[in-house]
Amino acid sequence: MRARRIAITLGMTFGFALLAGATGAQTTPPTRDDIVGKLNHFEQAAEVDLPALKTQVMERAKARIKNDPGPVNRPPIAPDLANLPTFTTQIQFDADTPIIQPASYQTVGRIADALVHASLLPYTFLIVGHVESNTKTREANAILSQRRADAIRDVLVNTFKISTKRLHPIGLGEEQFLDRAKPTSAVNGQLQIATFAKVPEEAPAHPAAAPAPAAKKPARKH
Repeated sequence: MRARRIAITLGMTFGFALLAGATGAQTTPPTRDDIVGKLNHFEQAAEVDLPALKTQVMERAKARIKNDPGPVNRPPIAPDLANLPTFTTQIQFDADTPIIQPASYQTVGRIADALVHASLLPYTFLIVGHVESNTKTREANAILSQRRADAIRDVLVNTFKISTKRLHPIGLGEEQFLDRAKPTSAVNGQLQIATFAKVPEEAPAHPAAAPAPAAKKPARKH
């Protein structure tokens, strides 16, 4: 009987240790000020044609290049993005989907809080989706990374009312690893927010032309 009680106690202790370890392993959500501090050092817009880049990502991901150097040596497809102020974070998605897990809702909310901070309101942002190298095709990973970037944009717009004009989602798949030396590392699945450009100034509305005065009718002769 005593041996059984000891076994139960040890089992409970081990279980609590596992729970504590799992809790400790959870990533603490960033603060709004952490994010603002990473993004508010904008100096110059990157010369990146986003529609063209999306096309290039898919074309390169689908191409069967005979002498492809492999994930470790594959050159980044948009190296200029490295020059932008960037905040990088882990967003948890359901496996192989763009569905954001509840554990990451707070992080997305903090990103929204940062984007409406006074120092960041003048800017537009890239939402850059990545994936780690895995058993899927490069084409499938390129599509998944774009869908995940789109999902973050949709939440920021629909839930937090960030102007869609300020957000540009782009998925880079396996075409630009965050850690090329370790292509299968979970680090390569992180999301990036990058300060991209200044919000375009809207042209002032031209006042409507005043209507021409009506022509006077000639006086009638009696």
